[in-house]
Amino acid sequence: MDNYQEKPIFLQIAETIEDGIITGAYPEESQVPSITEFSIIYKINPATANKGVNILVDEGILFKKRGVGMFVAKGAVSQLKQKRKKDFFEVYIERMIKEAKKLGVTSTDIIGMIERGFIDE
Repeated sequence: MDNYQEKPIFLQIAETIEDGIITGAYPEESQVPSITEFSIIYKINPATANKGVNILVDEGILFKKRGVGMFVAKGAVSQLKQKRKKDFFEVYIERMIKEAKKLGVTSTDIIGMIERGFIDE
């Protein structure tokens, strides 16, 4: 967790879990670390960790098994990828297009820049 980020820590916790689900570190129907484990690992208040986890419970990404812990819901990977693609479009692509229009950059120019970026990896 980055205490100097503008993003609240509970949102960083939620994103960390999301990243773990998308990358396969937490496969669907597997258990994720407990609130206590998150609070110890990241040296945060358990209420903060709980707030981040509950966001994912509310979205249907995680579910509780009473007395056992939190688990990744079936279909969570697909749901997260769809959410992240939508966010990616809204946060990056729409802003990029707006700036490109101001600068007179065409869609062909943008596609060329993107392709060049993939080649330079």
